[in-house]
Amino acid sequence: MTLAHPLLPGVIELALEAGEAILPFWRADVAVTAKADDSPVTAADLAAHHVIVAGLTALDSSIPILSEEDCGISLADRQGWTRWWLVDPLDGTKEFIAGSEEFTVNIALIEQGRVVFGVVSMPTNGRCYFGGAGLGAWRADAGQAPQPIEVRTEPAAGQAFTVVASRRHSSPEQERLLAGLADSVGELKLTNIGSSLKFCLLAEGAADCYPRLAPTSQWDTAAAQGVLEGAGGEVLDVEGQVFTYPARESLLNTFFLALPAKAPWRTTLLRLARI
Repeated sequence: MTLAHPLLPGVIELALEAGEAILPFWRADVAVTAKADDSPVTAADLAAHHVIVAGLTALDSSIPILSEEDCGISLADRQGWTRWWLVDPLDGTKEFIAGSEEFTVNIALIEQGRVVFGVVSMPTNGRCYFGGAGLGAWRADAGQAPQPIEVRTEPAAGQAFTVVASRRHSSPEQERLLAGLADSVGELKLTNIGSSLKFCLLAEGAADCYPRLAPTSQWDTAAAQGVLEGAGGEVLDVEGQVFTYPARESLLNTFFLALPAKAPWRTTLLRLARI
């Protein structure tokens, strides 16, 4: 396998290293601190953050880093960036605290607000997803060669239309969209999974759609968006535009839809999202 971006191999290795830094804290009654927005942070988040920052700086010190654990960078500074790293050292902290395996390390390279590539690793089993638009996408299980992955445009015969839904977050808008989608494509199977693994299920053809009409932050989505786009998927805002990461005051995302780029029900989904 030839990786089409020179920085990608180093970032894959770094995401796995960050996962190793997290594991000693997993299921170990780690202390939890509330941040200013009441989201939880643990020593595991911070340990992974320090590993990633040191590693990315060693790869290319000219590329600035925006991490969930160091996001107090002024808009004036960020507006001058043309290329930067967007990092969630431990995505799914609530899952991690609960003892679930559904947490990840997310690292994305952004240029002019667009995802170039993303890496999503699972610390508990060593699995790693990576890819980017025009680069392809792969899943690598621990000790095995990476395998290419791709979206499915619709379920195979006899399979249900599978929607990835957050276990912890929904909204009235999202519930209305799901009801309308069921009217169009038939009964939905809802799959709940934590962190950015929602995108990865789509990327490897295990699910069909991930609508998110509820809050997320930029570092929650960018890396896995890269994987999905490399696998033939897309992430759109509710107006049907490509989902981007511009420099703005708020680091919260707008609502989005993740789906196969060639899905025959794409127009229906966009119409429902605007209702």
